[in-house]
Formats: sequence, C-alpha cells, structure tokens
Amino acid sequence: MAPVRRSARTTTALLAVLLAATACGPVADRQLGDLRVGYDSLDGSLPVWPPRGGLAGDASVTAAVTDAVRDWRSPTDDRVHLPTSGILFAGEVDGAPLALVAADVPGHAASWLLQLTGDGGRYAVTRAAEYTDPGYLVYSDVLPVWTSAGRRYLVSNRVQRLLGPDGRALSTTDGISDPADVPECRAVPVTATLRSTKSVPGGRAAERLLDLGTGVTDPRYPLVRDESGAGRRALAGLDTCALAGEEGPFRSMPRRIGDRDAPGSVPESWPMAKVTLRSLGELTLGRGEAGDLQQLTWESATDTMTAVVYRPPGGGAPVVSPADRVDALQAYRLPVPDQPLIVLTWRPARDSSLSVPPGTPLVLQRPGLAVLLEPERRLTVSLAAAEKTHYRSVGGR
Repeated sequence: MAPVRRSARTTTALLAVLLAATACGPVADRQLGDLRVGYDSLDGSLPVWPPRGGLAGDASVTAAVTDAVRDWRSPTDDRVHLPTSGILFAGEVDGAPLALVAADVPGHAASWLLQLTGDGGRYAVTRAAEYTDPGYLVYSDVLPVWTSAGRRYLVSNRVQRLLGPDGRALSTTDGISDPADVPECRAVPVTATLRSTKSVPGGRAAERLLDLGTGVTDPRYPLVRDESGAGRRALAGLDTCALAGEEGPFRSMPRRIGDRDAPGSVPESWPMAKVTLRSLGELTLGRGEAGDLQQLTWESATDTMTAVVYRPPGGGAPVVSPADRVDALQAYRLPVPDQPLIVLTWRPARDSSLSVPPGTPLVLQRPGLAVLLEPERRLTVSLAAAEKTHYRSVGGR
C-alpha cells in the first residue's frame, strides 16, 4: 500500500530488514489468537510500527478488534491471516474509538489497511483500502486515515517530520497527524522526512507522495509515490475523481482473477508511481481554436499504463481516455462531447508507417500521431515497423 513502489533494490533491502526482525513485543494480556499490537518489525534497532494510541494496551480492545478483523472478508472472499497482521493504532481520534490494522490477506489480495470504528465496546471495519504489492504496509512510512475531521495520516517511527499539502509541518500524536487540507478531487503533495536508519542510511530529506483526494473511494489506495515531483505537475488541474471514475484511466482496466473481472478489487490500471505527462501537440476540432493533446503515463502494480488528455481551448474541463498498456501502437477512445475520437500514438521511425482503412475520416495525421472520428463499426489499423506489423481494433462501441 502507501502508495507506490520503491526501487527493487530498496524494497528488497527493507523487506530483508523487516522479515529478519524480532518482535516489538505484544501486550502482556494478549490472548492466544488475538492480533498482535504493533507490528513485529525492526529497522536496525528501531521499531518501525510499535504499539500506538491510548487503547493499544487494552486487552478488551485488542480482542474486539480481532473479532471484527476475523469476520471481515476481502471482495474475493479471502480472510485476514491474523498471525502475520497487526494493530498499528488503537485509540480515540476526533472523539471516536479508532483502530488501524495492517492486514495480510493471502490468496488473490496482498495487503490491506483496515480502519475500524468502535461503538459500545464492539468494533467494525468501516474502511478497507487495498495495496497489491505484498508487504507494502509493513515497509511504508505514511498511511492515509479518514476521520470526521478529514484526512489524517499515520506515520512510522522512521518519519521525523511530515509536511501537508500547504508545505507546513503536520503535528503528530501517537503517530496520527493533525488533519490535512486535502481536497476531494485534486491531487496534493505530502512529504515526509525520514531519520537515518539501517535501511535508509543518512535518512531521506524528501519522501514525496501524492494524495489523490478524499473523493477516492475504497478499495483504491489514495497515495501515489512521486519521487521526482513530476506527478504533481502532471496531475495539476485534473479532476482525480474523473480519473478514478468508471471510464477514467485509473479505474478503466479491471483486475482479473482467474477468468473473470474482480470489480471489488483495485484495478490493474490503478497508479502506484512515476506519473508523468508529455505533450502530443495541438488538436483543432471543427473550426474552433486549437486545444492541447497530452499523454499521461504511470506505473501500476502490473505494468506501465498510458492515457490521453485533451484540454479544450478556453479553459474547459479536460477530457481523458481510458487506460492502455504501453505498446508499439497505442489506441485510445477519447470521449469528446458530441464528437468522440480515436487517438493513435506510436514512436515514429524512418521505416514505420500507419495504415487505416480507405475512407477513414482522419482529423489529424503526423509522424507518431493520428486522430480519427470514432467509427460506428469496428475497424483495424496497423503499424508496419522494421521487424513486425502491429494491429489494433478501434471503434464500434
């Protein structure tokens, strides 16, 4: 989970530190079969996720949280493996009992951050966010929390300082930050400073993340790693609720489990890291002014994904396509109101050429880019390259 991948070398080193660690120490009254309180992980001599919160030592709370987690099921009906999960926080936040659990869910799912709310001594899972990289919650340092006061974050013991979207430091109590000013449908930066540890020698001055906004709903995880800051620039002015909508690029490619779609799981196209944006050039529709056509690229858990963004002249709302995996010939349906388009992109070369069926109404064609009106019937386009011809079927929705 928190939101996107580190380098393979860093991930391997962190997992080695954490998996080789001894326990932080469960509470004395923990009953056999209860969740551990804190997570059994050390970074050198530093407990990464020690027990946090005023109720972390309350055996009755531990038992009630365990009961609720034991009864919870993922969208694919998998259950939490209690021995390898842990209560990261148990206390009162904004006047209500709150527990946060790093849940290991074997099977088709990987890691889940479960948020539980207490009422009358009983707890219930009220939010469940999935991260598809095994162990991510264990080696992450900033985890999103939803409360009545808005967005807060739970930080690991590695975090020295946390900056909110406005660049100001967020105070933390028992690892829980003050509320951050996170809008509903805009991506905003969150930056952590990490102390020097065995896995992060010398520390890290800026662990950059993007929060995609409070409008992002479960089970999609809202934090995206943004090491270079390119993601912040790429998503500026874009509606993240639209990006995460049914036809939006981040949600458009459902996760498949076995031979069927799993709509209750995080989509294969959900962003984890390395969001970038590049210009494809101007696009003029009809006799109006030219708008800007751009290509959005990001890393998901399974692949590199792309989409196109059309920014109409005059500052109108941008139009985005569904996602497409990176390939030699990319094809996108761009749902421009009253004039849906097909956008084709490729890497131009001297020995490559695009072919479309005769009579296809082209709006624009130049090396590496072609735009056509969406045909009523399915048609096949091809890109002839030096060693292979690539085919895509488009239109006919």
